[in-house]
Amino acid sequence: MKDRSPALLMAPALAWLTAFMVVPCLLILALAFFRRGIYGGIEYTFTLENLGLVFDPLYAGIFLKSAWIAGLAALIAVVLGYAAAFAIAAAPARRQPALLFFAVLPFWSNYLVRTYAWIVLLNREGLLTGIARWFGYDGELPKLLYTEPAVVVGLVYNYLPFVILACYAPLSRLNVEIGEASRDLGASGWTTFRRVTVPMTFHGIATGFVFVFVLSIGNFVTPALLGGGQFQMIGNLVYAQFLTANDWPFGAALSMVLIAIMMGLLTLQTFASEKASGSGRHD
Repeated sequence: MKDRSPALLMAPALAWLTAFMVVPCLLILALAFFRRGIYGGIEYTFTLENLGLVFDPLYAGIFLKSAWIAGLAALIAVVLGYAAAFAIAAAPARRQPALLFFAVLPFWSNYLVRTYAWIVLLNREGLLTGIARWFGYDGELPKLLYTEPAVVVGLVYNYLPFVILACYAPLSRLNVEIGEASRDLGASGWTTFRRVTVPMTFHGIATGFVFVFVLSIGNFVTPALLGGGQFQMIGNLVYAQFLTANDWPFGAALSMVLIAIMMGLLTLQTFASEKASGSGRHD
């Protein structure tokens, strides 16, 4: 008889995921095919109207806007996070744990607290304005809070540690002799970085990008606080359908399309990482 201990060890985690993730997602999927009642609630009549309404130009525009903001935040986070991870991996081994500790230190505070801190920094009477006044600037500062860039900054700040950790793992395992061999063969530092280091750590970059994008496109707290309701992202729209408009079927349809996008991106990221890892082993 085969050893069943691995299956027994996995059973509690699988049961937890099934009960609190798979089942709720299936319930949401089912709700997407019913109608909203006249006075709210759910009318259990099968329909595809909710899924068709998702692709209405109005809501499709919100999807595209959300994808743009999430993609921009993910790109900035990858650039900053990869640079930070590269610096940590290049530091002496005894200092790396301390540097990683400081990289993930923001996670020790609540997400809302971290987001509200940016309100203090960016409002017209905030810290940045005070610093500008201290240096003698008396003009009108550009509006920083309740703008699209403020939302991007908040998303990058909150999710940057994920990118650092995702990129640090492959960078820390990278054989330094490969880079030395590249330079011995006449490649410059930039060429070595571009053609050796980045391809061999691409799966970390892809993981960090997808992680930030997936978390950002469905985020509703940061756009609500730092965007000030000036524009909507898909997370805010889903939130409004469930808790304000009381249109659960349409909110469920929006949620399922969003989940499908996320699952597609995660699948592509997995294939890209496997391909990059296979190419690296082949080379």
